[in-house]
Amino acid sequence: MKVLLDTCVSQQAKAQLEAAGHDVVWVGDEPDPGDEAILKRAHSEQRVLVTLDKDFGTLAILHNQPHCGIVRLVAVNSTQQELVCLQALQDNAEDLLAGAIITAGKNRTRKRRGGM
Repeated sequence: MKVLLDTCVSQQAKAQLEAAGHDVVWVGDEPDPGDEAILKRAHSEQRVLVTLDKDFGTLAILHNQPHCGIVRLVAVNSTQQELVCLQALQDNAEDLLAGAIITAGKNRTRKRRGGM
């Protein structure tokens, strides 16, 4: 799966996701262009966006911004981000490819189906 990691996601998650076979870009390698530009980039490159920031859900749902799926990590410390992210991508791959928004924590996952 093609993934774009937001700057707030640990860079260490990139290596773990790549080791699991994902095509990963971490936007922390560049100056932060802002949420709208990050969401636009993820969409144009057809990548699932992984973030800690709830503003992307607002952009996608309330402002009807196009996206290719969003995983928002909630209450997950930096050492657990890659594990929670890997599980969310694995368990929700089909829904994410259809544009779902997944909110994932250590013990709970919520899903808002795609088609937005």
